[in-house]
Parts: sequence; structure tokens; C-alpha cells
Amino acid sequence: MMLQELVLKNRSYRRFEESERISEETLKELVDLARLSPSAANLQPLRFVLSADPDKNDRIFPCLAWAGYLNDWPGPSEGERPAAYIVILGDTSIVHSFGCDHGIAAQSILLGAVEKGLGGCMIASIKRAALRQSLNIPEQYEVLLVLALGRPREKVVIEPLGPDGCIRYWRDEEGVHHVPKRPLEELLL
Repeated sequence: MMLQELVLKNRSYRRFEESERISEETLKELVDLARLSPSAANLQPLRFVLSADPDKNDRIFPCLAWAGYLNDWPGPSEGERPAAYIVILGDTSIVHSFGCDHGIAAQSILLGAVEKGLGGCMIASIKRAALRQSLNIPEQYEVLLVLALGRPREKVVIEPLGPDGCIRYWRDEEGVHHVPKRPLEELLL
């Protein structure tokens, strides 16, 4: 797949084929992409918690918020939840500010997931204390992001901004998730 195709297929999926398991080996392959990605000053401060286990997934799920613009949607229902998660942590014994390392790592992981026919969602709206307690994460590690992963169970389409310029994503009557994007010309100064 060409990079542009990977990027276009790398949407924020929030509904998955929960019953289609993802192996821990696949999760390790995805984290290896993050390991090989750039890191500020090459400090490599990120650490990862993997979960492909349904019981562990059930402990992670309630610690996450799913779609800020979809006020009436509490998140994926049973059967549509992620088959796996990767929790991205920052090791504060190495550095106290993680800059954009976790964003770079997350994008590498998600592009790798797309290449494997999977999809994901990068989640930063996290009940961090609850997740820390649920997974017994030591205090030395800052919870930065959670990646939800699975085989997508929804269609996500990119479309141009409407005349009102609204950037809020939305779902239509058929459940198709629409994501307005600004035109390239608007981004170039």
C-alpha cells in the first residue's frame, strides 16, 4: 500500500468486530514500529502495556471517553468494542516531558495496523487514575495515550467542510461517520 492510501484508511474508528481477536504477537509487531520511530534526543522514554485479553480489555474500556462531538453516544456497545489496546506510557525516570514522541509512536502503530487490515482510535480522554489502578501501573509511568484496535465495524468518510466551516464529525442515519477536513489551500500560508 502506498503511504497516502495508508493515511486515508487510518481513520479514528470507534466500532470494531470485537469477536475478531488480535494476537499479542501482532501487538508486539505494532509496538516494534513505534520502537523504530524517531524519538526526541533519542531518549526513547515510551513504554507500552498490551492487552488482547477480554478480561483486561474490560478493565480498560470504562477508563476511556469515546467521541467528544457525539454527545448522545456513550461509546461502542458490547460486540463493537476494541479487540485489543495498547497503552502508551512515558517513563519519568528518563524525562519528564514527552513532547510529541507518543504522537509519533501512535501514528506509526496505527499505520501499521491499517497495513494489517485493522483500524484504531487514538484516545487521550482517559480516566488516568482509574486506568493506573486497574492495570497496576507504577507511579514512575505517566499515562499518555490509549490506542483502541480491532477490525473496523463502521465506515468513516472524509468530506470537505460545509459552507458553515464546521469541523465537528458526525454520524448519519445509517451510522456512517463523517469527518470534515479543511482544504489544503486553507492550510498553506
